[in-house]
Amino acid sequence: MTKLGQLEDTDIDLSIDDGEAGERRASELANRIRMVAAQDPLLAQDLVEELIVALDRAMDGTIRDHLDGPARGMAERVLGDSDPVQ
Repeated sequence: MTKLGQLEDTDIDLSIDDGEAGERRASELANRIRMVAAQDPLLAQDLVEELIVALDRAMDGTIRDHLDGPARGMAERVLGDSDPVQ
C-alpha cells in the first residue's frame, strides 16, 4: 500500500465553468489594478475610468444598471449624465 501525502489545490485538476473562469479573470484584473494603484494612484484611476467607458460601450450603455454604491457613483461621474450609447 502506498502512503499518500497532503494534496494541494494545484494537485487536483478540476474543470471550471465559464462563470467561474470569468470570476477568476475579474479577480485577477482587480488585483492588478490594486497593484498599479499602490505604485501610481493616478494611473490606476485613469485605467478604471477607461475600463468603465469601455464596458459601458460594450454593454450598449447599460453599465450603470449593474453597479451600485461607490462604483455607480464613479460610473455616473465618468460617463456624465449622457444617454446610454445607442
